[in-house]
Amino acid sequence: MAIEVHALGPGIAAEVRGLRLWEPLDPADVELLRRLFGEHGVLVFRRQSLSEHEYADFCALFGSLEHTVRTDWASRVRPEIGLITNLKGSNGNPLGGLGDGEVEWHSDQTYMANPATGAALYAVELPPEGGRTYWANLVAAYEALPERLKQAIDGKNAVFRYQKRLNKYKGADQKLSEEGRKRTPDVVHPLVHVHPLSGKKALYLDPTTSIGVVGMPEAEGNALLDKLASHAIQAQFVYTHNWQVGDVLLWSNGCLMHRREPFPSSDRRLMKRATLHLPADLHIIPKTFMPAEMAAQ
Repeated sequence: MAIEVHALGPGIAAEVRGLRLWEPLDPADVELLRRLFGEHGVLVFRRQSLSEHEYADFCALFGSLEHTVRTDWASRVRPEIGLITNLKGSNGNPLGGLGDGEVEWHSDQTYMANPATGAALYAVELPPEGGRTYWANLVAAYEALPERLKQAIDGKNAVFRYQKRLNKYKGADQKLSEEGRKRTPDVVHPLVHVHPLSGKKALYLDPTTSIGVVGMPEAEGNALLDKLASHAIQAQFVYTHNWQVGDVLLWSNGCLMHRREPFPSSDRRLMKRATLHLPADLHIIPKTFMPAEMAAQ
């Protein structure tokens, strides 16, 4: 069966039909999929039935897999697969993470010096309602900015801090360990990157970790970041995914933000996640500075 590609949402996502991901893929089809992923940023494959090995091996076609950082969320079969779930084991302990609550607009690993910008989710068990995921197209959001805002952010860099996200979800009294602080020092990324395929510019945002703009007073910088984020999540830039069991969805964090809506805690949800280091010739890989480097410039 020939591959069919159907556009979804506002120029950001595409559904790929005609593939059984548990079967070996033709090399020409793999190259096509890699190109499509670079062009769209979100790829959706419906009606899949995969073992964890098959799922991980498919994701690895697009970039090298990263082992799940939270080992308590990791699969016992493939450590590269993390369990995103509210399910608990027979001992009452969580089987994974990110339960049933809302996950606010963010981009993954913005607080890392070398973020793994690729991600995938495989839907295994879903609640009857809720739990939809939304992606904001930061290429389209940049293009729609007023010219004065484009000029205001030209050459500007934002500072990202993991502690801010920890405080948001765990409480203001949560403190990183000494080892945690060493692993996640503040990092600086440009607010705008250029996509290697299209040559178009894209915003790079994460309201859950950004703490300011280099060279701007704190209040002024955060006001600018808030304005950009509010602009980027307008409905015309957002693709909403209504999950079905068997969905495999890939996305590229270099040109997107995403969020998840909550669902009733009494309902069951199990997603399997993979994190990928994507190639720079097909995807935006955020440039990174350490704050000390910026100060020396």
